[in-house]
Amino acid sequence: MTEVSVIVPVYNEEKGLKALFDRLYPALDGLGRPFEIIFINDGSRDRSASLLQAQFQARMDVTRVILLKGNFGQHMAIMAGFEHARGRYVVTLDADLQNPPEEIGRLLEKMDEGYDYVGSIRKNRQDSLWRSLASRMMNRLRERITRIKMTDQGCMLRAYGRNIIEAINSSREINTFIPALAYTFASRPTEIEVEHEERVAGESKYSLYSLIRLNFDLMTGFSVVPLQVFSLSGIAISLLSALFVIYLAIRRLVVGPEAEGLFTLFGIVFFFIGIILFGIGLLGEYIGRIYQEVRHRPRYLIEAILEKEQ
Repeated sequence: MTEVSVIVPVYNEEKGLKALFDRLYPALDGLGRPFEIIFINDGSRDRSASLLQAQFQARMDVTRVILLKGNFGQHMAIMAGFEHARGRYVVTLDADLQNPPEEIGRLLEKMDEGYDYVGSIRKNRQDSLWRSLASRMMNRLRERITRIKMTDQGCMLRAYGRNIIEAINSSREINTFIPALAYTFASRPTEIEVEHEERVAGESKYSLYSLIRLNFDLMTGFSVVPLQVFSLSGIAISLLSALFVIYLAIRRLVVGPEAEGLFTLFGIVFFFIGIILFGIGLLGEYIGRIYQEVRHRPRYLIEAILEKEQ
C-alpha cells in the first residue's frame, strides 16, 4: 500500500526538471516508506511534458504523470493530483526547488505525531523585498478577515492526511485556495519551519496581479466580512451625508448663498462615488463566484494519465 503521495504541479519548468528529479527521488527513496510521485503537467508550452514522460519511463514503479488539456492554474492542477492520489499522506511540492525535497521527511514525521495537516513556514526567504512585504501584509489582512491562521500562505510544501484529501475532493468549488480549504477541514493542524532556496531555473509564475487576485479570491471565497464591512461603511456614510446636508442647509440660512465651497462639495461627492463603485465591484466578485459555480463546468480536463498498470 502506498503511504506517501507527492504531488508536483508543473508549468513551463523545462530548465529545472532534471535538478528536481535528481533531488526528489533520492530524498523519497531514503525515507523507507512506500511512495508515489504524481506530476501534473498544467498545459506547459515548453518541453516539460516530454521530460515528464521520459522520467515516467525511467521510474515507472513510483511515477505517475497527469497531462492536462490546457492551463487550469496551480490549484486546479493540485486538485487533479488529489483526486488520483493513493497515499495515506499527501504532500504538495512546487517544481522550482525553492522548497527542498529533503524537507518532506520532516513533514511526514509531524504527521506521524497525529496531526492531519502540516503547513510550512519558509525561513531565510530568498524572495525579493517587495514580495516579502506584500506577503506579510496580505497574511495579516487575510487572518483578520477569514480567521484562517497560516503564517506563510505562499509556501506550497504542505502535508495532508487522507481525511483532509477526501474532504477536499468532495468539495466542488471552482475557485479555491487549497491550503486555506484544508485548514478549515483540519482538526489538528500545525506548522513547521522549512528551508527556502533560490529558484534553480526559470521565473516565478506569479505576477503582482496574480498575487493580488489570489488573495482577493481567498478573502471572498472564505468570508463575507468584506460585504459586512461595506454594508457598515454604507450606513456610516449615509449618516455622515445626512449630517452634512443638514449642516449645509443651516449654513445657507445663516450665511446665505456661497460659491467658494463648490469644489469641496465636488471632492466629497467624488469620494462617495468611489466608495460606491468599489462596493459594486465587491458585489460583482461574489456574484461572479456564484455564476462560476452554477455553470457546473469541469474544473480541469485530462488529456492522458501515464501510470503503471496495477
